[in-house]
Amino acid sequence: MNDCLRTRGFLPAEDPDTRLTLGAKYEIIDQIGHDLPSLLLEPDCRAYLKSQNLPDWPHTNIPPQLLPQAHLYYVRLGFIASGYINQIGQPTTHSLPANLARPLCSIAELLGRPPMLSYDGYALYNWKRFDPEKPVALGNIDTLQNFVHLYDEHWFILVHVEIEAIAAAMLDAISALDDAAGFWDREQVDSCLQTLAETMERVIGVLKRIPEKMSDELYFSRFRPYIGQFRDVTYESMGQIHSFRGETGAQSSVMPTLVEFMKIPHQPNRLIQHLNDMRHYMPPEHQQWLDRVHGMPDVRPIATASCFNAVLERMAEFREIHYHWAIKYIARRCNDPQGTGGTPYLKWLKYLIDETRQHRL
Repeated sequence: MNDCLRTRGFLPAEDPDTRLTLGAKYEIIDQIGHDLPSLLLEPDCRAYLKSQNLPDWPHTNIPPQLLPQAHLYYVRLGFIASGYINQIGQPTTHSLPANLARPLCSIAELLGRPPMLSYDGYALYNWKRFDPEKPVALGNIDTLQNFVHLYDEHWFILVHVEIEAIAAAMLDAISALDDAAGFWDREQVDSCLQTLAETMERVIGVLKRIPEKMSDELYFSRFRPYIGQFRDVTYESMGQIHSFRGETGAQSSVMPTLVEFMKIPHQPNRLIQHLNDMRHYMPPEHQQWLDRVHGMPDVRPIATASCFNAVLERMAEFREIHYHWAIKYIARRCNDPQGTGGTPYLKWLKYLIDETRQHRL
């Protein structure tokens, strides 16, 4: 297994690069990224973005030493493209100009991703530490790229980043159990489950902090629209028309890892189809990890009931808090609430909560 997953979870092996160092002509991408929150307030933003000469990725592949640069290049272009398509206060557009579409499609293909801003670009690669000797945690991290001049958006992203950092302990515990072939040893299984439950307690503690620095009104009206869906968008010069789900936490691999490990038998329906579709928005190595966990033996027959059920209860609690925030930040503000992935999330979250608890020993 990639040691990075055991120590960093789904965050990159190295802290993200904060600026592009590919050459002088790439400085324009950093500059537009820096200016994007101001540009998006102007009615001629699209005309300005369309007029800029954004250089292509300079290689036919991604040299390993340039992976952090590739991630930053993708983050900047993903934000710029989503800002262009979803600009608040402007008419709907279904066309991404060639100067944005071409470089975005190129780097997305090399990274094995859809050419749009997915969760990895919005959160996993979009942070820096103030003090590199201190943890990846709230208070020591900030974002690299944003859509708006509001700390509320920073906070929303950074809560996800800390959750991802904490989740590394779960991947390490699952990997250790797999490496030791300990699936038939109750003591080893229970030890792994105890780590999962304790780690989920920490994750829940961070998720509860969302309202500390994020206004529900500002989230709904000022920056949530920018992570919306791409509907029938023509990528000019690329000969492609795409429809993509919007960026969403459902594209994180943390909860899918637990679902796969705990072998929760969610009933086949549109919800499960949607969650499976979210995997196409995950980095390939994260998809491979989920496939690996899917193939691991079921620990339910050997586990102590209290240890097994504790993990399920923490998962249900996590989804209940998510459900509560979905009501507070979205449902109370619109008549037909849908997630940024275009889903009837309230109904679906309730299914997930119920089916998780039904799997208890």
